[in-house]
Amino acid sequence: MRTLISTAFISLDGVVEAPGGEPGYRNSGWTFKNVDFVPEAFEIKGREQQEAAAVLMGRVSYEAFSPVWPDMKEFDRYKTMPKYVVSTTLAQDDLVSNWGETTILRSLDQVAALKETEGGPIIVHGSASLNRSLSDAGLIDRYHLLVFPLLLGAGKRLFSATDKDAQKLKLVEHDVYANGLQKQVFDVVR
Repeated sequence: MRTLISTAFISLDGVVEAPGGEPGYRNSGWTFKNVDFVPEAFEIKGREQQEAAAVLMGRVSYEAFSPVWPDMKEFDRYKTMPKYVVSTTLAQDDLVSNWGETTILRSLDQVAALKETEGGPIIVHGSASLNRSLSDAGLIDRYHLLVFPLLLGAGKRLFSATDKDAQKLKLVEHDVYANGLQKQVFDVVR
């Protein structure tokens, strides 16, 4: 069974966002506006690329990443690995041609089936709505969180607000950096 890893930049109050910012609320762009850059805090991002065998994302994140990431040297490794987009609306013609193999999955059942295949870890970037659905379905195995020392109030949330049984997590790696960022890696306990 493959490991499904959710990775996110997250504020202390649970808001997530793409590093470049997203329109629609007052604090957009918070990831690099409010915290000094400390390279060692982002080591986990490079490690994710080396360890992942596939990328999973929702339609909105695919539409944000696909015009940019294929040409970015920082994301070279992702160009060669399989990508999966969970969407009921995305068409095959909507996929970019310069980013390697991309498969559209139409349901969480297809994600569960993908996890049953042979291969290494699958990393989920962005995709706040998809993350909440994956968590509610019990499909996430690990979280890689870079927690920013900010309280933002409004914004997209990584974690579901569904009334459900408590989900226990086991802290397997952590660090704190000079700029106040915290790396927290949790395994989901089953």
